[in-house]
Amino acid sequence: MGNQHIAAAAGLSLPVAPAKEQVNVPVLAGRIRRVWTKVINTAHRLLAVILFFALWELASRLKVVNPIFFPPISKIVVALWNQLLLYAPKAGMNGLQRGLAYNLAYSIKRALSGYFLGLGIAIPLGIAIGWFRRFEKFIDPLMQMFRNISVLALMPVFVMLLGIGEASRIAIIFWGVMWGNLMNTIGGVKNIDAQLVKAATVMGMPKWQLFLKVVFPGALPSIFVGIRISATTSIMVLTGAEMIGATEGLGWSVRQFQTYMMYPEMYANIIVMTVLGITINYSLAALEKRVFGWREKVGVGD
Repeated sequence: MGNQHIAAAAGLSLPVAPAKEQVNVPVLAGRIRRVWTKVINTAHRLLAVILFFALWELASRLKVVNPIFFPPISKIVVALWNQLLLYAPKAGMNGLQRGLAYNLAYSIKRALSGYFLGLGIAIPLGIAIGWFRRFEKFIDPLMQMFRNISVLALMPVFVMLLGIGEASRIAIIFWGVMWGNLMNTIGGVKNIDAQLVKAATVMGMPKWQLFLKVVFPGALPSIFVGIRISATTSIMVLTGAEMIGATEGLGWSVRQFQTYMMYPEMYANIIVMTVLGITINYSLAALEKRVFGWREKVGVGD
């Protein structure tokens, strides 16, 4: 008689060995296929960038271009790595001696200060201009004049008004950031579906509820586009802003390395600023897709 029968006769139960987990081959193969597809798609998207850097390396090595002013990408990568390893936050040292992390932190702080200041003013002002037609007619000529003035042209003006300090640099970033947000916010409010507004009005909805439940939610996608565009603009304007009397930051570092003819280090800082802008752009794009994903689904199965 087996152990199971003896245990059953005695009223006992023996522990049952857990069954081996079976691998679902079709599911596993599907996952591998999806991962491989993502890798191929990513490589395809980066192919142009890879080819560009490969041609740069080759042209510099073969001296098709001046290797002093256009050093090989490999040397730029080494310079970038050395700057990443360097971090000496000691008093009395300048930004170049303190390393890339120190300068990057300063640049991000300045960019965020001007960026959020621009958002804080542009979005409420844009909503007011788009909502009140008389106010729009009054302010539009002045707004069009100001938004067509180059940020670089106003740099001396900000320095004269605010001095050579953090205030003038943040003000420059604020000016460059504000107009994209302002115009997108105005456009979002003005382009709300008129039928929705009429339907809400016919139902007797008060104006404050009409704004909160119809106009503002409908304008949010356009407002977010402005938020995304101005985020990368803040990084681009940052370069010029940090060249005015600064003693740290990525833009300042680029200028200093160019002055000392340290071109690999100069390009390394330019690459960091580029990567920072791309990271911000794609992060906000992913957030936009997650928040406003319903726009892509509307009409798909209708």
